[in-house]
Amino acid sequence: MTLVLRFAAGSHKGLIREGNEDSGYAGPRLLAVADGMGGAAAGEVASSEVLGSIVRLDEDVPGADLLTLLGDAVQGANDRLRQMVDEDPQLEGMGCTLTAMLWTGQRMGLVHVGDSRAYLLRDGSLVQITQDHTWVQRLVDEGRITPEEAETHPQRSLLMRALDGRGQVEPDLSIREVRAGDRYLICSDGLSGPVSHQTLQDTLGSYYSPEQTVQELIQLALRGGGPDNITCIVADVLDVGATDTLSGRFNDVPVVVGAVAETPPSSAAADQSIRDTPAGRAAGLGRGPQGAFGPAEGYGAGHPDAGFGPAGGYEGGYPEGGAADPSVHGTEDYDDDARRRPRRKNRALAFSLVGLVTVGLLGAGGFFGYQWTQSQYYVGAEGDHVAVFQGVNQSLAGLNLSSVHTPYKDIELKFLPQDQRTHVTNTISATSLGDADDKVKKLGEQAAFCRRVSDVRAAAGSLSTPGGTPATGQPTQQAAAGTVATHAGFVTATAAPSPSASGRAPAAGVPTTTPSPSTPSTTAPAPVPSQGAAAPAAPQSDLPGLSDEERQRADSCPKP
Repeated sequence: MTLVLRFAAGSHKGLIREGNEDSGYAGPRLLAVADGMGGAAAGEVASSEVLGSIVRLDEDVPGADLLTLLGDAVQGANDRLRQMVDEDPQLEGMGCTLTAMLWTGQRMGLVHVGDSRAYLLRDGSLVQITQDHTWVQRLVDEGRITPEEAETHPQRSLLMRALDGRGQVEPDLSIREVRAGDRYLICSDGLSGPVSHQTLQDTLGSYYSPEQTVQELIQLALRGGGPDNITCIVADVLDVGATDTLSGRFNDVPVVVGAVAETPPSSAAADQSIRDTPAGRAAGLGRGPQGAFGPAEGYGAGHPDAGFGPAGGYEGGYPEGGAADPSVHGTEDYDDDARRRPRRKNRALAFSLVGLVTVGLLGAGGFFGYQWTQSQYYVGAEGDHVAVFQGVNQSLAGLNLSSVHTPYKDIELKFLPQDQRTHVTNTISATSLGDADDKVKKLGEQAAFCRRVSDVRAAAGSLSTPGGTPATGQPTQQAAAGTVATHAGFVTATAAPSPSASGRAPAAGVPTTTPSPSTPSTTAPAPVPSQGAAAPAAPQSDLPGLSDEERQRADSCPKP
């Protein structure tokens, strides 16, 4: 049995971003996606340099231990970023994620840093085989929020690990056994964010050709709003015979997409040894004839995949202002030298203007970033009560990015059950101001209920004091009547609406004074037990007469 990889890759800047900071590389041995971060601090440079540093792993036969190779390569890429920042301080703050797989022919070595993802489709079921290194994923792992809440959390893009040239990088490393028929997907969060897990599974299982699958995945992300750069690689594990020359031919040419295809990394260009690798045979990282959706060769007549090359659907299919960049998708004519030479000149001119616009971009980025934070809302604690906050629960350079939008001083934390109090203290995310108000309304109803429970318990406690019980230890009729009145008041109070932000009403129906033992009773006298007869047992609950549901709800309230 001879296993080979059949792969395709694609990248798109999305409908919001000004440029593409993602980089992708797919070769016969190496599959990798890097998502740049830093904006004006050159995220595209970081992703391009990282892929340029690890592309040497795409050898004909990987040597040594897979995990050692991947770990050393990632550390070398991180060191390269540190060197670049030392040489040019304007690059401070740049970084990128990295998810890469190294193939030996029987096993896959996987390295992962950040929130790009790798998936495995096997027997029709899609499994995410990497774990996001994000703040919200940590909250999910600790049980503080649910996976559903993580999808809309204001800090869902906050990375806990990345390649940024600072210190030692700590990647996740693992080995995976492969099977013929496996399909792998590596993608940036520009795909996994707007496209659900179920849709990814359905799409990966619906298309035979990796090329068509990549195109459909990118279209799905664009239909979802295209809020970020979109880069993905689809690779199939095939069992081929020793005489199958076509499979070897179309799996020998790497595919390079995104920022690394537009701006080849300086480190790779300076390293002459890369010319001896398959990446070198790709004519300089993306400048060969292959295009973004796989090698042009190997799909001719007679091949089982004939007709499954790059399909239409990207030309003329996007709304005004969001036109696709054909150079990203491999639809331009790569043999047209007259078009490629002016692009090199334009690129040199663009780099010469970077220094002039950096300050302006930083200022604009900071302004629009702050504006975005002010469109976010969450529920949290302000002192001893609940409040709705506007912004994100973070600070930047000493600037607090959130403020109280609406205080609810009547909803005191001390009246909330312990679990709800903990959630409020840790903040509860909201998709909008209306959603935040709905969450506060539910908290207010619970706090009002628990406040009334507390009042009733306090009143019941006062009725059991020595002043309400005769010296014989027998409960008086007045005490019994007070207990009944207490429960009636509780039932009446719990039917009342929750308090508003202006204050809370006292519990209705609760007696304000304890009946005096000397006051004549207006009720029929209870039969007096004979000498030596046992007195009836007093109720064990401090909230008699409640339904099981009411009692369970009351039991969750804080005890006085």
